[in-house]
Amino acid sequence: MDKEDSYRQQREELVSWLMQNGYIRRESMARAVLNVPREQFVPPRLRTLSYMENPLPISGENATISCVHTYCMCYEALELDEGHRFLEVGLGSGYGAALAQEMVGSRGKVVSVELDPRSFRYGDANLKRCGNEDVVTVQGDGSEGYAPMAPYDRVAISAACPWEPSVVMEQVRRPGRIVFPLGGEGRQRLMLMQVDKEGRWSREALAEVVYVPLRGKHGWRI
Repeated sequence: MDKEDSYRQQREELVSWLMQNGYIRRESMARAVLNVPREQFVPPRLRTLSYMENPLPISGENATISCVHTYCMCYEALELDEGHRFLEVGLGSGYGAALAQEMVGSRGKVVSVELDPRSFRYGDANLKRCGNEDVVTVQGDGSEGYAPMAPYDRVAISAACPWEPSVVMEQVRRPGRIVFPLGGEGRQRLMLMQVDKEGRWSREALAEVVYVPLRGKHGWRI
């Protein structure tokens, strides 16, 4: 078995495990995980670990590529689907944006913002190498969202917020959804917030998670 076939088999086994444990509920999520080669978003020296359920370090300050199940938790909660305009705060490795692109398809749009210049270059290069040229990548302060392409049907923030991200929430379409980790060092609560047509918000805590802190104007002062 060559490396490509081995990685494909590992993706298939991981998808089976994610489905059995309730992290994947929809066919579109399973298809995205099967189709996106996570090993291409992991530093070469760590590629043999690509399908272990552990975060792995990437280029950038305190930067990681998250476990696959955390992306599934977020995108399943958002009900990310074909045609959605999606904002990701925290490009990182580019893997999350690649999964999202698979799910929104050609009728949708993925926008991903990254503050750290090294992570931005790393993630942007990964996406382009893997053929994800349609993803809009922006180097900037994701704690402010990205107003030029708002509103967004769905938003995911992949860093721990010190409080509800009101500036980014203003860029969510009515109705729409946003998911983000809330809290400080250690464990945080993964929050899902939904807004209806009248602009009324509801909140739900989904799980305990561990993310790096959100930096920027509306993030942690670190």
